[in-house]
Amino acid sequence: MADFVDYVVLHIKAGDGGNGCASIHREKFKPLGGPDGGNGGRGGDLILEVDPNTSTLLEYHHRPHRRAGNGKQGMGANRDGANGEDIVLSVPSGTVVKDARTGEVLVDLVGAGTRYVAAEGGFGGLGNAALANAKRKAPGFALLGEPGDEAEIALELKTVADVALVGFPNAGKSSLVAALSAAKPKIADYPFTTLIPNLGVVTAGETVFTVADVPGLIPGASEGRGLGHEFLRHVERCSTIVHVLDCATIEPGRDPLTDFEVIEAELAAYGELQDRPRLVVLNKVDVPDGRDLADIVRPLLEERGLRVFEISAATHEGLRPLSYAMGEMVARARAEAPVEEPTRLVIRPKQLGETGFSVRRVDENTFQVTGEKPERWIRQTDFTNDEAVGYLADRLERLGVEEALLEAGAQAGAEVVIGPMEGGYLFDWQPSQGAMSRVAGPRGTDNRLM
Repeated sequence: MADFVDYVVLHIKAGDGGNGCASIHREKFKPLGGPDGGNGGRGGDLILEVDPNTSTLLEYHHRPHRRAGNGKQGMGANRDGANGEDIVLSVPSGTVVKDARTGEVLVDLVGAGTRYVAAEGGFGGLGNAALANAKRKAPGFALLGEPGDEAEIALELKTVADVALVGFPNAGKSSLVAALSAAKPKIADYPFTTLIPNLGVVTAGETVFTVADVPGLIPGASEGRGLGHEFLRHVERCSTIVHVLDCATIEPGRDPLTDFEVIEAELAAYGELQDRPRLVVLNKVDVPDGRDLADIVRPLLEERGLRVFEISAATHEGLRPLSYAMGEMVARARAEAPVEEPTRLVIRPKQLGETGFSVRRVDENTFQVTGEKPERWIRQTDFTNDEAVGYLADRLERLGVEEALLEAGAQAGAEVVIGPMEGGYLFDWQPSQGAMSRVAGPRGTDNRLM
C-alpha cells in the first residue's frame, strides 16, 4: 500500500444553513405575545490548512468525500440554531488547489498555518421575529436555510525543497540523500527503487537546506513515460538542480554525458526550469572504471560552464565540498529571492449587473431571470406557505424584476424561470398589484394567492 500520494480529487460539501423558526410567544395573560421564532444556524465551512506535520495527501486518497456540519434550526423564545461544525483539512506546504473540472488554480498554499476556505457554509434562514415589521407584525412563516457550497477540487503537492537531485534510475540519488543527511530512504540495485520523493536536511556551515531526489526520470518522462511525469512537478519549487550521473553503469548505450543531455532535454520539455542554477555530480568514483570515466567526462562538462564534483555516495568521498557548494548556491538564491509573504488569497466576487439581476427572453412566451439575489430568495422560500410566497413576490417587485419583465415584453401567464433553465424555479407570471394590495389574514396565508 502506497504511503505517499501527491495528487487527489476531493468532493467537498459545506454545511447547509438551518431553517428559521415561525413561532408566536405564548404566555398566560399575554394574548398578543408577538413572533419569537429564532434564526437558523449557519452551515459549517470546509477549510484547507497548511500543517507542517503533514507530508502527504494519502488520507484524502482513501476518503475523498468530505462534508461539513449543517446549521441547526431556529427555535421559539428567540433562540437561534447552533452553527454547523467547520471541517479543517490539513495539507502539506506546497499544495496547489485547482478546480477539478476546469483546471483553474484557486490558490497555492505555502507556509504553516495558511488557510483557504474551499467551500462556504450556507446562511441560516431568518425566523419570523426578524421578519416582523410595521406592516407584517406577526409573520406566519420563516425563511429556509441556504445550501452550502459544493465543489470538486484537485489537490496537487509540489515538494518544498531547496535542491533537487535529478538523474536516471539507479544513478545514486537516494544514496546521496542518505549520505548527506539523516534520511533513510529505501535503496536497492534495480530501477525505480524510489517511488516517492525523498527529503533530507543538510547542514553546510551556517546554511541549512533541504534536498529532494526526484525519482523516475527516463527519456520521455515529460510526456508521461516511467514515473517522471508524476514527479517532475516536485522540481518546480527547488532553487538549485543537481545532476547525479552514474559513472559505473553497465547498461548499453549509457554514459554520463548522454545521461546529462537526456535529463536536460526532459527538464526543458517540462518547462520553467531553464533558469535554475545547476551542479553536476559524477557518482560512483569508488569503482575503478567509474573514476576513469569521470576523469574523461569532467572536462567536457566543465567546458559547458558547469561545476562538476566527483563523489562516492557509498564511501562519502567528495561529499563535504559538494555540500558546501550546494549550500552556497542555496544561500545565494535565498538572498536574491523576494521576501516570502503568507499566501495571499484573492477573493473573486461574482459579477452582477447594476441591479443585481438580468432578464433574458428565451422564446415567445418564456423568460429567464438570473442574479444572486432572486436566486438566493428562491432558495430561502418555503413554497408550501402562501404567506412566504407572497413575501417573495414583494421582494422581487421591490428589486425591479416585475418592471424588467414588462420591459422585456412579458405578458400575464408567461413562463418565467428564476435561475438556470435546467433546475431553476418555473412559474406562470402574473403581474403583481403591489404589496399594498395585501390584506392581513390568518398567518401563513396571502389573499393574492387565493
